[in-house]
Amino acid sequence: MSETITVRTETEESAGDLAVYNKFDGTVIARLSQSTEEDVERQLKRAAAAAGSAAAMPRHERGRILDTAADLLKQRADKAANLIVLEAGKTIRQARKEVSRAINTLKLSAAETRRNAGEVVPFDSFAGSENRLGWFSREPLGLIAAITPYNDPLNLVAHKLGPAIAGGNTVILKPSQLTPLSAMFLVDLLLEAGIPADFVIVVLGDRTIAQTIIKSKLVRMVSFTGGFATGSAIAASAGIKRLSMELGGNAPVIVYEDADVPAAVEACVSGSFWAAGQNCIGAQRILVQRTVFNDFLESFVAQTNALVTGNPTNESTDVGPMITQAAAEEARRKIDQAVAEGARLLTGGNLTGAVLTPAVLTAVPRSCEAWSEELFAPVVLLEPFDTQDEAIRLANDSEYALQAGVFTKDLARALATAKAIDAGGVMINDSSDYRHDAMPFGGSKYGSMGREGVRFAYEEMTQPKVIAIAS
Repeated sequence: MSETITVRTETEESAGDLAVYNKFDGTVIARLSQSTEEDVERQLKRAAAAAGSAAAMPRHERGRILDTAADLLKQRADKAANLIVLEAGKTIRQARKEVSRAINTLKLSAAETRRNAGEVVPFDSFAGSENRLGWFSREPLGLIAAITPYNDPLNLVAHKLGPAIAGGNTVILKPSQLTPLSAMFLVDLLLEAGIPADFVIVVLGDRTIAQTIIKSKLVRMVSFTGGFATGSAIAASAGIKRLSMELGGNAPVIVYEDADVPAAVEACVSGSFWAAGQNCIGAQRILVQRTVFNDFLESFVAQTNALVTGNPTNESTDVGPMITQAAAEEARRKIDQAVAEGARLLTGGNLTGAVLTPAVLTAVPRSCEAWSEELFAPVVLLEPFDTQDEAIRLANDSEYALQAGVFTKDLARALATAKAIDAGGVMINDSSDYRHDAMPFGGSKYGSMGREGVRFAYEEMTQPKVIAIAS
């Protein structure tokens, strides 16, 4: 296992251990030794001291390590997928897709280190600089703190580590306490591929440990994916260093009356309930033009009812458990609040442990948490609209704006709607939850700072250095 981390058997236990649970049946699958503040201070110094060596590593060697790690992950894809199922509760089919994406993320990172080295600067484009020539290179920042969430415990770690290594940085990685095993598995593959141990160090611990990392002057950048409250706390305490944050969303999908309704229903059911709704770009508010609303709703509810919930190891399961029973209970509380304020629950919302059956609400008051906040649960809202302007107004009625979806056969309407929606990305004739790991990824408004996606994260994790020669 990753350097500094000890895995204990179920019979071995100490006061500082972190127990990792099977999210479906609640059994302990690992006990991990956590870092103390003293450990973290020591690990920060080691990673910072190694930053010079990381920067000096040739690009071809960085690329080779990332390509090799991708190949190793492909060889051990089944093991990685099963680990995701156990610790995150994703269904086995969803876990396999995440592994496939993580392989691609590492390959993209390897390509980035070889191609994105800088640019020539056209000094002679300004009078008086005709006798100069030069360029800028992209140089590493140094030590990067990567803090990752539970919902994509392998690929979102790859999205931090891949670009950081490609850029010549060192990394202190603090994965979610709920899903540390996939992160450790990936780091072990990087170590096997040849990354020096001091270049990527895994730290396990609570908020106190996270704050120690975030506040450290040795850290040049904090890259964080997670919740709004945690992101605000990081921004308040990080000090003068670069921040990159992806803090979630409340994704709208607009379905116009000329859309291919069956295709829209199929895409939106998947987009709403993938990973038990624990998806920051998952469809949460589906806005359907009134002339086709009833047909859409009837088909959507029928397809939702056909989803298989339960044990995520079964090939037939579509929706597994949420990350904890407490998270499922909180989602149920928000459903109850919406119903108490006048919403109608059309199907779902039944709790068995951490499994919440996919829920469909309509007539949800705008005052409800279910409308205004990110639910991060298998709960979706269906609402009718009459005009294009109304649809756009409803879509933009959120502080958080990662991605959105639009279904229509009218190209002019699609482009006009995409332009008017305030979001980091708009998927046309697809649900809001489409993501390609090479594209820029981040939000507008309150829910984002910077961009991920391999090339864009690489550029966030490096800085330009200008060389100008007077002839």
